[in-house]
Amino acid sequence: MAKVIGIIAIKGGVGKTTISASLASTLHNEYKKKVLLVDANYSAPNLGLHMDIVSPNKTIHDVLTGKARIWSAIHTKFGVDVIPGSYTFQGNLNVLKLKDRIKKLNSSYDFIIIDSSPTLNEEILSTMLASDNLFVVSTPDYPTLSCSLRAAKLAKQRGKPISGILLNKIRNPKYEINLKEIEEATGIPVVAKIPDDKNNVAALFMRIPTTIYSKNSRFSKEISKFAAALVGVKERRSLLGMLLGANFKKEQVNRQLLKEGFYNSQILNNDES
Repeated sequence: MAKVIGIIAIKGGVGKTTISASLASTLHNEYKKKVLLVDANYSAPNLGLHMDIVSPNKTIHDVLTGKARIWSAIHTKFGVDVIPGSYTFQGNLNVLKLKDRIKKLNSSYDFIIIDSSPTLNEEILSTMLASDNLFVVSTPDYPTLSCSLRAAKLAKQRGKPISGILLNKIRNPKYEINLKEIEEATGIPVVAKIPDDKNNVAALFMRIPTTIYSKNSRFSKEISKFAAALVGVKERRSLLGMLLGANFKKEQVNRQLLKEGFYNSQILNNDES
């Protein structure tokens, strides 16, 4: 049974889609999981551009309008099954049908990753309702943190509390909000601290997920650590860190707790089925 992961944000430009594409690619190519990646940014879909799907024949828009069965909208790239959005769609959608549509695919995948809309309306709500776990992408600045708090409030109101924060585009910690302050303000653990990486720009230009374009980049290594927690395996530590016996960072501890939570929920789901 698939674990449905919603990647959300309510501020554009934080790197949500870059992370969604890279996470899906890492789960498949590094951890050998069967993954479906869904573009739920209905008003401004661009996941296809990150996954080199420029002219999709069928899209999530066709699925939600009843013009296509969900299986026919799946495109495979970089080992990942992708349901992209339509760049030209005009009309009305019942976006809250997403949960029912992807439910038909649950038994075929280990993970379903949903790249959400950054708009605080029914579009982001469709991802929240369809997901088992939500992760919010935020950058370490006050305007984005404010938006993340709003997302957390909405998720909690819908009975879908956010499982963790993916802190992205870290540039100069001297002038950025630190992990402790973010966790105290939101009450949500930071499970990844991802540095700003110029490889993301090049990867998007080439239409390749960053974790494939530059596997050994700092960005890719942090995504791999997050993915390791989701699949329940021990994350790799650097040789230098092991030799020096360096203490675990707070985000590493949070990932360990996340891993244990995912493992226990998987056992519960197996027992129920």
